[in-house]
Amino acid sequence: MTVGVISHHQCLTHDMGDYHPEAPARMAAIQDQLIRSGLEYVIKQFDANPIDKELLYLAHDKSYIASIFENAPSEGTYNVDDDTVMNPNTLNAALLSAGAAKDAVDLVMSKEITSAFCATRPPGHHAEYDKGMGFCFFNNVAIAAAYAKEKYKLKRVAIVDFDVHHGNGTENIIKGKKGYLFCSTYQYPFYPFEVQESTKPPIINTPLAATTKSTDFRQAILDHWLPALQKFKPQIIFISAGFDAHVEDEMSQVSLVDEDYRWVTDQIKDIADKYADGRIVSVLEGGYSLSALGRSAVAHINGLIGY
Repeated sequence: MTVGVISHHQCLTHDMGDYHPEAPARMAAIQDQLIRSGLEYVIKQFDANPIDKELLYLAHDKSYIASIFENAPSEGTYNVDDDTVMNPNTLNAALLSAGAAKDAVDLVMSKEITSAFCATRPPGHHAEYDKGMGFCFFNNVAIAAAYAKEKYKLKRVAIVDFDVHHGNGTENIIKGKKGYLFCSTYQYPFYPFEVQESTKPPIINTPLAATTKSTDFRQAILDHWLPALQKFKPQIIFISAGFDAHVEDEMSQVSLVDEDYRWVTDQIKDIADKYADGRIVSVLEGGYSLSALGRSAVAHINGLIGY
């Protein structure tokens, strides 16, 4: 199985401040662990291309996109919200991050690679149709999923999200649209505080208690995600890969370990191999304990490879 990792060094230049958890060091932590694991000799690495502005409209309101471009600072900062700040390099980084997900679709659909992991930032799953929030400007996964449907005429697109925060932006964008299945696990009650539990497709929202450990997390996937995915028979699977439910991550109270990310990747890969010719596009979301982030991302990539 050929797995691609798509990134770009200019994603490091987006910086929201010295004490902000969504920091440039996150990308370096993943790259360091890729080198230490030896995976850099197994995967194919690609530089992301910036996404065309017009493709952002597949998931976002034109006036919202205009506001991001118009307010992108040439110096200083611009606050989208209290936690989501643009510096002079943010717009370029965000275009590269969304572009990586779009590139991944093209690479997977052309069969140059079987699956892809986009190690980019800023993340995207909190960005709604007309609003950025929660460290996110453009919803990378939602844009790429809509692109896959439009460009490649796919009828059944699944998006799964194991970040510890609910993928509210993704749900907001795809809800009510045909051809999607969205599955999200998340600590509850927790940011963004507005999600409602749902056990019926096309929206599977599975809340996790703060006391959740590996066994409960895995049972939630077995009980809620897998039956829905089996029934849906996706032609491609997108993953919002957040690693902030790790026991070492102070962002949450859920206590997962590296092996849980390998396990959930294995489950998703089994579905993709059965129904989607193995096609998976995974995009980095959260994960703020640098060591745990790097190790968990490597476990995830190993799962995509099938080692």
